Amino acid sequence: MTGPLRARDGARALLAAETERARSGSGRLVLLRGATGTGRTSLLEAAARYAEERGLRVLRARCSPEDGAVPFATVLQLLGPVPDFTDIAPEGDDRGSAARLWRLLYAYAAEGPLLVAVDDVHLADAPSRRWLREAVRRIDRLPVLLVVSERSQYDIDPRYEELARSLPPSLVRTHTIEPLDDASAAELVRAARPAAGPGWTAEFVRAGAGSPMLLGALLDDLGAPPAAGVPPLPDTCAALYPGSYPAAVSWWLDSAGPATAEVARCLAALEEAWPHEPDERRTGGAPAAPDAAPVLAGAAGADPARVAGWLTAMTRLGLLRPDPAGLPRFAHPLLRDAVLTGWPTPRREAAHRAAAETMLRRGDPAEAVAAHLLRTPGVGLPWALRVLRDAATVAVHGARPSDAAGYLRRALEEPLSGDLRQRLLTELGSLEYASAGGAVAIARLAEAQHLPAAPRDRVRTAVALGTALVGRGEVTTALEVLRRTQGSLDGHPGLTRTVQTATALLSDADLATRQETYRRLSESGEHAPELVGTASRALLVRYEATAGLISAGEAMTRVRALLAQPSDPLAEPFLLGTAAAVAEWAGELDEAERLVDRGLAGRHPALLHPMEDALLNTRADIAAARGDVARLIAVREDGAAVAARAHSGPSNRDAHVLMALVHMGRSEEAALLAEAFDLSRAPESWELNRFLYARGVQRLAAGDPAGALHDFLECGRRQTAREVLSPIVTPWRTAVAQCRLALGTGQEALALAAEELRLARVWDTPRTVGRALRVLGTATGGRHGLELAEEAVVTLREAPADAGMELVEALLAQGRQLLAAGERGRARDRLREAADLAERQGGRRLLALAEQALREGGARVPATARTGSGALTGSERRIAELAAAGRTNTEIADLLHLARRTVETHLTNTYRKLGIRRRSDLAATLPRPPGPDTPQPA
Repeated sequence: MTGPLRARDGARALLAAETERARSGSGRLVLLRGATGTGRTSLLEAAARYAEERGLRVLRARCSPEDGAVPFATVLQLLGPVPDFTDIAPEGDDRGSAARLWRLLYAYAAEGPLLVAVDDVHLADAPSRRWLREAVRRIDRLPVLLVVSERSQYDIDPRYEELARSLPPSLVRTHTIEPLDDASAAELVRAARPAAGPGWTAEFVRAGAGSPMLLGALLDDLGAPPAAGVPPLPDTCAALYPGSYPAAVSWWLDSAGPATAEVARCLAALEEAWPHEPDERRTGGAPAAPDAAPVLAGAAGADPARVAGWLTAMTRLGLLRPDPAGLPRFAHPLLRDAVLTGWPTPRREAAHRAAAETMLRRGDPAEAVAAHLLRTPGVGLPWALRVLRDAATVAVHGARPSDAAGYLRRALEEPLSGDLRQRLLTELGSLEYASAGGAVAIARLAEAQHLPAAPRDRVRTAVALGTALVGRGEVTTALEVLRRTQGSLDGHPGLTRTVQTATALLSDADLATRQETYRRLSESGEHAPELVGTASRALLVRYEATAGLISAGEAMTRVRALLAQPSDPLAEPFLLGTAAAVAEWAGELDEAERLVDRGLAGRHPALLHPMEDALLNTRADIAAARGDVARLIAVREDGAAVAARAHSGPSNRDAHVLMALVHMGRSEEAALLAEAFDLSRAPESWELNRFLYARGVQRLAAGDPAGALHDFLECGRRQTAREVLSPIVTPWRTAVAQCRLALGTGQEALALAAEELRLARVWDTPRTVGRALRVLGTATGGRHGLELAEEAVVTLREAPADAGMELVEALLAQGRQLLAAGERGRARDRLREAADLAERQGGRRLLALAEQALREGGARVPATARTGSGALTGSERRIAELAAAGRTNTEIADLLHLARRTVETHLTNTYRKLGIRRRSDLAATLPRPPGPDTPQPA
């Protein structure tokens, strides 16, 4: 026996033994039971051939549903072909007919051993089934072997009575034909397609679901295995020819009955709405496996207990396989598609709606219910809209704007009042902009703006639309939208002031408009302060701070006074975001962080707002000011993501990441990021200016003072045009001075450093003043230069610990000046202090510079200058953490795609830097892993 009869040794042995028993004069019933498609017919035919080879005469019958209305149709198939009894026909008396037919069989058996083979006996007519049962009771004394195949499969609505139910066990030998296991199925596939690779074979086995019938049909539909790199199997039956596989699946469904077919098709449809990852269940998603049965039963209108049994049985057969979340799914997408073939779309939609209603009654999460509503047309009932909006809220809070937008798009198909449609369109446009950007989002927001709405809703829409337009570079249009909205708010002074603030903030994207906007805002603040809200006054404080007109102390006093005043909820994000930026510049980092947290927590998460990016940028500024470079590196995008938005220009966070990479000595990565953007095509923005400054820092560190000078000068030109004169944002003058010194033009450097010190003393924070003093001291030189350098160190020592890296730079500069003045002892003290502080803060670039200066001064660099966990490179740290977690060198090499020798070298360097000798000491020496809320370093 070959082909589908693989892995059927037990059945063959049983049939061979019973055949010999019949030859010896004692018959029995062999019942071959199995699910549809498991090869019952093939096994029965093989038994008949074997019997013929052993000298038995064979009588065959194959039952079908059409024979059910004809009494003794199956028995007549068996006996009708016998030459002596071709004229036999049943009479009206069943008992008499049965007796006569039995006598015919007895007479035929008297001529020699006989095999009676009946296929699909569950489809036989009732009189034939009774006759066969009676025959079994007698054939143990005759040389007659009765071999019967019977469908044995769990159905939603059982339709057949088992043939052997009332027979004595001694008269029956039952063999259940199991589905093919994966190994046997793979052997069958490889026998038919010897060139098949393991991937193609594995996919084929899954689609075959342990059924020889399905495997054979799929082999008929598919030719040779595809070339490498081609998807092994299609997901749709449309790609199959001549269509044997979907026909076989249709046969399986028909044999199971309409109730089972309905449940199977409902399951195939509901799979579309179930999550594909276990983690999705935390924020909604489909029900877990134990709860799938009631949902499926509700969709199909079936008994939940029977559905639960069917799921178990189909999983046992291999037609269903639980996914990682425990949800039952068809074994392969192709099988699922075949089950759905020909099922009308309205019926699928009805199944999803019924599932949604069932889950709603059970109290399942909103997203689980909404996942089914996404696949239905408008329900027209209040609960549907409520579920979709709740699901959108959950997705927004889960930082999944694309999912939230999908729920709101579907919500628009429900009946909505005009004002509710306006609000949903505003939220949808905001979410579409956050997830994909582009014209579609702006069109949604523009549609919302033209719908009737309450004044507050109109303001929300105008702010969102203005933000989106500015993001697309359409600044003039954005400001016109805000001005028209402001003009329509007569009688709403608070809302008018909010729009005024949004206009001022968004005008930052256009130089000419910005100057005019802030000029008018300043004049209003002087002559009619009641027309300027607290948030707009905070923007004026920010403007004056960057223009070098006020000190940090005065700025914070004014900002705190504004924060103490009551403000409209719509205006509060503007106030908090602006105050947070000023606080960060003033060195009040804790206060700035609290303001950022308040601002992000208080804003509507589904509405586009210009202050969201501003608050996130300030958070990055705070991390940079604290020297938390690991956090900055951790949130950076991968190379593909950066390349995808290279045309839109760099962000403030890109600038911080670039400077952090330089700080950590990761020069190659820094160079790649510096060249990732074509700045000549980037749109005008303050973020571009920040990145120009950062690229200048990278070029100067890489030994290209001329390239750095170009970047710093361009940054300064652009900042000056924006009236941003203070060094609190981009200290470009001291940076240009350093380049000038490196290029030998010290006189120009002196003038720039002196001007920056003047502006720094206006703002008057230790960080800005200390930095300006340091560079001016270097540019001045001589005894006065040393005095300035000492003042810089003293100033920065009095600064908060957050100014640590500025102090390193000041100590390094003072050490070099002392070396030049011949004061080697004091120089070494300063340089060693700089090296120690740089090492503790992970500043590998400054550490290297300090060590170089120490060597130039004739000092020995202490061994500890490159020891400790802070001295580890990124690769060394990653490898050390994996080794501490118990990974072998080979496993680490495979995981990181490195040579094993490279891993060993990194570990050797790590042991030296950490002062340990063995692998077991790593866990105790490395810093403790951060908590769940701590950003992970890249």
